[in-house]
Amino acid sequence: MSDEARHVSAPPRGLPRQRRGTAPQGRSRYPDYDVLSQARHWDEPTRRVVLARVEDVPPVRFFTAAEARTLRAFCDVVTAQDEEPRVPVLEMVDAKLHAGRLDGYQHADLPDDREVWRLAARGLDECARAAGADDFAAADDELRLRIVGDFHRGELHDGVWATLPAAKAFSVVMRAVLAEFYSHPWAWNEIGFGGPAYPRGYARLGIGLRESWEGEEQFDVDPVHDVAERGVDR
Repeated sequence: MSDEARHVSAPPRGLPRQRRGTAPQGRSRYPDYDVLSQARHWDEPTRRVVLARVEDVPPVRFFTAAEARTLRAFCDVVTAQDEEPRVPVLEMVDAKLHAGRLDGYQHADLPDDREVWRLAARGLDECARAAGADDFAAADDELRLRIVGDFHRGELHDGVWATLPAAKAFSVVMRAVLAEFYSHPWAWNEIGFGGPAYPRGYARLGIGLRESWEGEEQFDVDPVHDVAERGVDR
């Protein structure tokens, strides 16, 4: 990996290690916060659903083994999950597609979301092979970042991408990736989210106030400036 790619993919300097609970890659702004410690305050249906996201990760049933290999690597790139523990984004997306739980709408010039995901996997592999890698998953970090950047900007046009508008396809897959990532309690730990509010609710609603049980931020680097300086927002 080049120094530039390493600089982009590395976490911000000084980001603390997680000391309580679990956060993606074991680091977060709230290292002493574990949202699951509050599970006893949730109603039973909510507790069952949230805990299942950690304790009952579904098997991959929708994607083929080759598609899953490619798309797992893609999900790791776009969520910046370079090491364990990882939120199982691919498995959760797969479960949604396998069950046919679609969003109820789609772009007029795109196929069904399930087909968009399959075509995207094929297109990512085609791009990687054109650059000399065996497939997207086998590509080095620098090449993966470059392909995903082109995918995001809609700058892929050959092969699959000749008939699949890349920028729109990117918006479809990222909608699912982000929805699944931020539905997981490990991601809640990372961002200090207090979790379900029912039935306890929130009382301290003023600006800058937090409940006694909420996490306290221990890393105050401005993320907007940080990602711009490191080129993560490209």
